[in-house]
Amino acid sequence: MKDIAKLTGLGLATISSYFNGGNVREKNRKKIEEAIEELHYEVNEVARNLKTNATKTIGVVIPELNNIFCAEIITGMEDILRNHGYATMICDCRTDKKLEREAVEFLCRKRVDGIINMPVDAEGGHLKAFQKTGKPIVLIDRKIQGVSCDSVLVDNEQAAADAVKLLYENGHRNIGIIGGPKEISTAQERMKGYFSELKNLDIPVRESLVVHGDYTIQGGVRAMEELVEKNPEMTAVFVTNYEMTMGAVIGSNELGIQIPDQISMVGFDNLPFARACNPKLTIVSQPTEKIAEKAAGIMLARLEDRDGASPYQTEKLETAIIPGKSIAQIR
Repeated sequence: MKDIAKLTGLGLATISSYFNGGNVREKNRKKIEEAIEELHYEVNEVARNLKTNATKTIGVVIPELNNIFCAEIITGMEDILRNHGYATMICDCRTDKKLEREAVEFLCRKRVDGIINMPVDAEGGHLKAFQKTGKPIVLIDRKIQGVSCDSVLVDNEQAAADAVKLLYENGHRNIGIIGGPKEISTAQERMKGYFSELKNLDIPVRESLVVHGDYTIQGGVRAMEELVEKNPEMTAVFVTNYEMTMGAVIGSNELGIQIPDQISMVGFDNLPFARACNPKLTIVSQPTEKIAEKAAGIMLARLEDRDGASPYQTEKLETAIIPGKSIAQIR
């Protein structure tokens, strides 16, 4: 750094600010970067980490990397964190609690500065050890009772209620639902929204119209087959995540069921897939860009909050219904 200062004529404070992601005037930034190139300077990250006790790395633990919802959020968070000088270390736990715990243990050993987690373990045991370090944790999509940390969620209950109401407004009364795993908070909230909206509309709940899937494509296929078999009078179905939506469409095709002529459908997420379907699917869309922005923003704020005095916050974002042509009107 002294060599760069000598070559550029700038103070050490300015050069230090540049290397630590601070604000530096553009002309000074240019001078520093030219000097770095001329001197072949490289930051010794190992030495810096030992000195500052910070790795400038954020761990991200998600259930499935090939899940479009997860992938879109990761992309958005990476962009924001990178612009603030942080790298991300992403771990895909394959929706396996044991692998999730091992991923968090791995990130602990790598001394990451914080963890952003879309949890699989609803009890949060995998986060206990990391929580003791005092480093920030931000949960996305799912909240865990008993783990004190920040979280970014969507209003899942309202999302399900809006989907049921839309089907009702189009004349449907026998409305099935393909819900997620019973132990996952998002699945519980979406199911709650389904039940509460049926109650508001004075439609009796029929257990045969309720099937729980496992947030996989094949789970959606099986659930659709079960609903059709048990409910020949069913006119519409609401599917509560993207993979199961794809599975429900596959299941309908394999059963020879025409959407929406025989069964109407409201799916979840992934607009490109919804547009690729024929007819185009009506879907509940989650604000992945906003989720990424909020999660990264909260993490950065926590890393700057040295005293940790700020109360934990829960951001709850609104969903939207993107209309398609998968709902038939019943008179």
